[in-house]
Amino acid sequence: MRIKDLEVGQKAKVVRYTAADKNYRQKLLRMGLVKGVSFELIRIAPLGDPVEIRLKDFNLSLRKDEADTLEIEVI
Repeated sequence: MRIKDLEVGQKAKVVRYTAADKNYRQKLLRMGLVKGVSFELIRIAPLGDPVEIRLKDFNLSLRKDEADTLEIEVI
């Protein structure tokens, strides 16, 4: 499942990354998107880019490509 499949207000957790680029995975980790972390979908822009999630105590905006590299599970 991908973030774009969620509805606003739903909570999910990161299961794995689909990005093959090691540097890009490191960028996601630095943003706090580690495996097992839970988040809530706050907002999706009208054209789907960007999406805003609440991760721990802060809101994070992700570009559509960044959001699509995360495989998630609804909790």
